[in-house]
Formats: sequence, structure tokens, C-alpha cells
Amino acid sequence: MKTAIISGISGQDGAYLAALLLKKNYRVIGLIREGQSKELGGLTYLGVKGDIILKECNLMNKKAIVDLISSEKPEEIYNLAAQSSVFESLNNPIDTFKFNTISVFNFLETIKLVNPAIRLYQASSSEMCGKVNELPITENSVLHPLSPYATSKVAAHFTCVNYRESYKLYVACGILFNHESYLRSENFFVKKVLQQSIRIAHGLQDFIEVGNVDIKRDFGYSPSYVEAMYQMLQQERASDYLICSGKSISLKSIIHYVFDMLNISKDRCIVNPMLYRPNEILDIYGDNTKAKNELGWNYDYDFYKVLELLLEEELKNLPKI
Repeated sequence: MKTAIISGISGQDGAYLAALLLKKNYRVIGLIREGQSKELGGLTYLGVKGDIILKECNLMNKKAIVDLISSEKPEEIYNLAAQSSVFESLNNPIDTFKFNTISVFNFLETIKLVNPAIRLYQASSSEMCGKVNELPITENSVLHPLSPYATSKVAAHFTCVNYRESYKLYVACGILFNHESYLRSENFFVKKVLQQSIRIAHGLQDFIEVGNVDIKRDFGYSPSYVEAMYQMLQQERASDYLICSGKSISLKSIIHYVFDMLNISKDRCIVNPMLYRPNEILDIYGDNTKAKNELGWNYDYDFYKVLELLLEEELKNLPKI
């Protein structure tokens, strides 16, 4: 039985990845912050919390990571932990950069010291691409980050590439574009739209207030994206992969589609310029050819169909909201 460690297990990807690995008969260790055990609703929702070994670990403390990996002896580590909010990074850029880079260094240095055969998955981000000069994005596109969060992820990404090339560690980076699920936290756009639209439909709220909805993003489905994460660590050679749908849609079209499903008037959406970001990516989408060809990853979800699935799941769980 293989052992896998997942940092950031409280997020949507961590929960779906844990469920996937358990199905494949892994021993799964989930890393949590001190006192975070009550924030693991995703694992409970998927019915897997009792099957996972939860360990408190400060990822900024290298000794704690060395002790953990030395004792648990994992074959695979999936590093999903990060300060991942672009908005929060604008308010706290230094803390964002520190955590998103030093935690990665600590994993890499520990693997190099304890067992260089351990395979590491690093969660990179499409936000790294930023001000793109050509679409679609590929694994070789020039990176021009537009936020402190994106800058920190670029630094972490190239740190992983450097350790892979310099020390021959098995480090694979998944450059994931926006991906959604019922387990998405409430501060993310699609989850916010779904939940607040339901409240409007039930007469509990008058309108949705949003920022720039003319921007376009490449959206996908989280349960399928974590399958690509797993496949990255099963290859003979480590590499970096774009995980995306291959097309972009506007935020406005997402709002209108959800409104139409719930028979809500379009004037219930109010654009507030105060919610605009200081520097925004206008349109971005990726090319997933490498992931499909090398990983055998088969992704064919239309995001409007994903929205239907997510709305159905929100409504099914409405008493729990």
C-alpha cells in the first residue's frame, strides 16, 4: 500500500484527491493547521474523513516537515496548500509570498534530505500567466504575473523546476486553470453566484453585487482536474502540465446562465467598480493537448453543463446551507 501526503486537504481539490487516492487503496495523510479539524466539511461531505489520517503541521517549519516525512515515509506528496486568494494577496502581499514560497522550499529540501525518490506534485496556477501575449496558453508561454499571489506562484513554480533539473527530484507542476465544484469555498466567484442566486430566487436577497464581469476565464470541473494531478505522479518522467478546458467564457455569461436557470431577471446583477482589481487579466484560456496526450487525461465537460451540475447539487443540499 502506497502512502500519500496531501497538504491543503481542507480545500475542494484536497477533498476530491483524498477520495480518489483512497479508491486506489492509498494510505492518505492530510496535513492541517493547528485547530483546523473542524474546517474539513468537504471530507465529511464525500464520506472519507474517517479514512484519512489527519496530522497538524506548520509548513513554515522545516523541522516539522522533516519529522513528518521521516516517520510516515510517503511515496507521493501533493502540495495543494497556499494562500490562494488574489484579493487577499493584494491586501497582504508579503505574507502571501512568504507562505507560498517557503512552504515549497521546505518540502523540496526535506525530500532532498530524507528521500529523493519521493514524488512531489506542486499546485501551480494559471494566474502565473497574467498579461499574456498570445492565446491559448501553453506550457512554454511567457509568464507575466499581475498580482502578489501570481508572483508567489511563479517563484514557487520555478523553484520546483530548478530542483527537478538540478537535483533530479521527481517534481511535477500542475498549472491548473479555474476549476469549480460544490466544495468550492464561498469567496470564489462561481460559488458566490450560485449561492446568492438561489437566495434571490427564494426572496432572501435582492441582488448580486459584482466587479468586472466582462473578463473571460477558462473554467473546469474539480473532480476531473484532480485525476490529472494523480496521473502526473504516475509518469516515468516528471514534467509540467496545463490542466484546463481549452476555452474561455465571460463572467457575465455565467451569471446570466444561472439567472436563466432560476428565472431571475438580469437587472438583479449590479456591477460595482469598487470591486474591480487594480490589474486584471481580460481573457485567458489554455491548451490541454500535452495533458491529454501524455497523461491520457480525457476532459470534455462544457462549463455550462458543469453549472447545471453545480446548481443541482446546491439545491439538493439547500437545507445544509
